[in-house]
Amino acid sequence: MKFITVDSYEKLSRQAANIIAAQVISKPKSILGLATGSSPIGTYKELAKKCDAGELDFSDVTSVNLDEYVGLPVENDQSYRYFMNTNLFEHINIDINRTNVPNGCAADLEKEGADYDALIESLGGIDLQLLGIGLDGHIGFNEPDDVFTKGTHVVTLDPSTIEANARFFASEDEVPRKAITMGMGAIMQAKKVLLIANGKNKKDIVMQSFYGPITPKVPASILQLHPDVTVIYSEN
Repeated sequence: MKFITVDSYEKLSRQAANIIAAQVISKPKSILGLATGSSPIGTYKELAKKCDAGELDFSDVTSVNLDEYVGLPVENDQSYRYFMNTNLFEHINIDINRTNVPNGCAADLEKEGADYDALIESLGGIDLQLLGIGLDGHIGFNEPDDVFTKGTHVVTLDPSTIEANARFFASEDEVPRKAITMGMGAIMQAKKVLLIANGKNKKDIVMQSFYGPITPKVPASILQLHPDVTVIYSEN
């Protein structure tokens, strides 16, 4: 594991973007695992700048996102498909047909999960997986549990996750209670993992995740078993 501490969110974003850019430059047909939430927004802005400057070409890249809320249509401005389109995909030269987000409105969510895992497998797995981390240690929407769940599955969101995400909605009551998320199998099979975390409130969970016991009660702790993890952390 490589642990990088920086002193600002801007530096975190630039460092993360440089790592992702290096992956795309070294393998133009990279399969990128992407994340949503507030943490990667700066990273996506930096990648868009590089693309706009002609330094980076996403035309052969395929992306697979970690998760999506259950029941939110893609047009909803809080859906993760909408987030990805507006924060990254519309600003780079990626083929939108090669961007993948789980369908939280699928009629059969269990089948959607199995199909999503089959898609990732058909692509040969993920080359680089970008992750954030929740205050409860969740990665994707893999919440604290008694077991690590391997496949893409539906989860009931932890109250702390609902509270944390309420800032994006008009009220906490509007936050969906369920999500569909990539499981630990595809994440752990990614060739490289890049986890970013910022804010003093994330310090304790980052320490628990990477220097505490490996337990499904702290989902991110499973990353201690991954052979190629980079963590970038900023208190600010």
